This record gives sequence, C-alpha cells and structure tokens, in this order.
Amino acid sequence: QVQLVESGGGLVQAGGSLRLSCAASGRTFSSYAMGWFRQAPGKEREFVAAIRWSGGSTYYTDSVKGRFTISRDKVKNTVYLQMNSLKPEDTAVYYCATRPRGSTWYTKFYEYDYWGQGTQVTVSS
Repeated sequence: QVQLVESGGGLVQAGGSLRLSCAASGRTFSSYAMGWFRQAPGKEREFVAAIRWSGGSTYYTDSVKGRFTISRDKVKNTVYLQMNSLKPEDTAVYYCATRPRGSTWYTKFYEYDYWGQGTQVTVSS
C-alpha cells in the first residue's frame, strides 16, 4: 500500500512559480514511476508529467515542456513538480499518483494505482 500527500498549491499571478510536493509512504520503492495529473473544472483529468522512480527518466505533456520540471528524492520518498512561467490555463487541481508498471501508455490515468488527495493551483491573469 502507498499513501500520497500533495502540498504546495496556492494562488499565483501569471508568470509566477510554484513547487508542488508529493510525500509518499508505504511501498513507494515498488512503484515503477510517479506522475502528476491535473483536472480543471469541466475538463477531463490530464497527464502533466511522470518520472521513473529508479532511473529518473522524465516525461511531459507538450503544454508544460520548458516550464515544468518533475523530480524525485528517493531518500525523502518525495516527488516534486516545479512550475515556472505559470499561465491561467494551468489552473487545476493537481494530483500525484504512482504507476505500478511500465508501458508506452504512461499518459493514461488508469495506468496509475495510488492517488493523493490533490492540491489546488490557481493562476490569476
């Protein structure tokens, strides 16, 4: 079992930055990868970024490339999402999740098994 707790969300002006944290406990070491998803009002859950727990390879959706950086600290069992140059369209609830297996379908929410409660990110214009 894995428990995930997100933090770091808040209100920021366009162009600003936030760093989200996802503290994990339990069998995090057995997870293949961890990812960030977001869901805005009236929209479907969207893949943002993922990182392989062991090797550290990263993957991003096109809309955040060059602005967001995902990283992990294996000692602290924590994954981060550094968000720079934030835009109003980044406004959403951001969720951290674990992925138990590897495949090319890492952008699909159903590939992930454990989820955090989410943290709200609001970017004002």
